[in-house]
Amino acid sequence: MLLNYKTLGEGQPLIILHGLFGSLDNWVTLGKKFGKTFKVYLVDQRNHGQSFHSDEFSYDVMSEDLSLFMGEMKLEKAHIIGHSMGGKTAMEFARKYSEKVEKLLIADIGPKFYPVHHTQIIKAFYSVPIEKISSRKEADDILSGLVPDFGTRQFLLKNLSREADGFKWKMNLDAISSSIEEVGKGLNQNAIIMNETLFLRGGNSDYILNDDFNLIHSVFPNSRVDTVEGAGHWLHAEKPSEFYEKASEFLS
Repeated sequence: MLLNYKTLGEGQPLIILHGLFGSLDNWVTLGKKFGKTFKVYLVDQRNHGQSFHSDEFSYDVMSEDLSLFMGEMKLEKAHIIGHSMGGKTAMEFARKYSEKVEKLLIADIGPKFYPVHHTQIIKAFYSVPIEKISSRKEADDILSGLVPDFGTRQFLLKNLSREADGFKWKMNLDAISSSIEEVGKGLNQNAIIMNETLFLRGGNSDYILNDDFNLIHSVFPNSRVDTVEGAGHWLHAEKPSEFYEKASEFLS
């Protein structure tokens, strides 16, 4: 099945992959800016946004989704930006299909294994009686018991969809929850990926530490690590101008 997508602008193809519990909607504002130079493909990964739901959820199948998507779009090669989970998808895709990748920009995630750390958010999603709520505010009030940060709740609530028969979650919560250990899975450590790659980390984030540089450079010999100062894990949302400037300089 084809992934849901949105295109912006004209030029060399640039595919952007969102993170866990995200969607292409998170990237529309930056996508429009990138669209001044590139033909941007904003993509909903499986079990997210308006893309199809499936019990299968792993970087292996998500990288295959991307390969099929490029085939359908008749794209022989593209720049790829991937944030967090999307970055892991992009890395696995480059491992298998390096010839289809122009340049790779990985936003705030490394090739290492990450222990499960989304348990509280999954618990918060399940705490909302989705068939019974009557408003977005009601969902927000319930989520606030487990997710006190307002900005994080607003991000999570982008998954809430009002249908004719009430509210539904856009993402496939059951599939994500049952496969959550797949999200932190590390890239094959024997991989050598020669594509030119920029790892862009948030200065306030702990997803890419200085201690990770050796592993990054051993798997990605043609890579460098840069930092968006003052930004956390959602660096593209917290510091969009700085992210755009560094990304544009690299991709050009």
